[in-house]
Amino acid sequence: MGIVNVTPDSFSDGGEFFDHEKAIEHGKRLAREGADVLDIGGESTRPGAEAVPMEEEVRRVIPVIEGLAGIAPISIDTTKAEVAALAIDAGATMVNDVTALAGDMDMAAVCAGTGVEVVLMHMLGTPRTMQADPHYGDVVAEVAELLAIRVGQADKAGIDREKIWIDPGIGFGKTVDHNLSLLKWIEAFSNMRLKVLVGPSRKSFIGKLDNGADEAHRLGGTIAACLAAMRGGASMVRVHDVAPVVQAIRVADAIESAAGNPDPARG
Repeated sequence: MGIVNVTPDSFSDGGEFFDHEKAIEHGKRLAREGADVLDIGGESTRPGAEAVPMEEEVRRVIPVIEGLAGIAPISIDTTKAEVAALAIDAGATMVNDVTALAGDMDMAAVCAGTGVEVVLMHMLGTPRTMQADPHYGDVVAEVAELLAIRVGQADKAGIDREKIWIDPGIGFGKTVDHNLSLLKWIEAFSNMRLKVLVGPSRKSFIGKLDNGADEAHRLGGTIAACLAAMRGGASMVRVHDVAPVVQAIRVADAIESAAGNPDPARG
């Protein structure tokens, strides 16, 4: 999943693709590099981010969705039901909701009524408050438990279970240790018999593990986290840098599939 942020304030590339034409060209490039899905967002969910009015979010994303529909499957990254509905009309086939349908009481009905795929992500609090001393007893168990509740609610709303993805929410109300535990135990989520999306791209925990490396210098850590997620059973990773991550996954898969079995007798 390639990230197309049509925002002036996203944590990593805010403002870089705020122009519609630049965002469309960026999306086309990500598709050429191997993105299976393009995730288009018009509201930053970085720590401390302020909410964006619905009308402004629509103005940002709809022309980009229209410009990329047919290039690759489109996901709309939004918490607002009205934005999701308009995005689906424009060509989106997936809704990526960081509130797991809890942010807008009409979101579940929109998703159920249109039959789109839905990503339910775990977040502690809101983007504005989520990094204010997050605490868990057992982060893996608690995140899995809440996601199971959200999946049950989506099912009751009429969303086909085959359309549901879950995302443990790396960096959304988590410390470095929380993020590492979630990545180590992705299998806890893939064992829920649902498709798993993981989004570690350029996240701050990578910088904290590497002497404060800024967003532009977190590719190596992003790749390591993506490979760990895929090894744990993730179905897709959400990234800014599609080409190097695709290459890394292809090589890792080839190594995993390689023939041969060491003969202990040969030492």
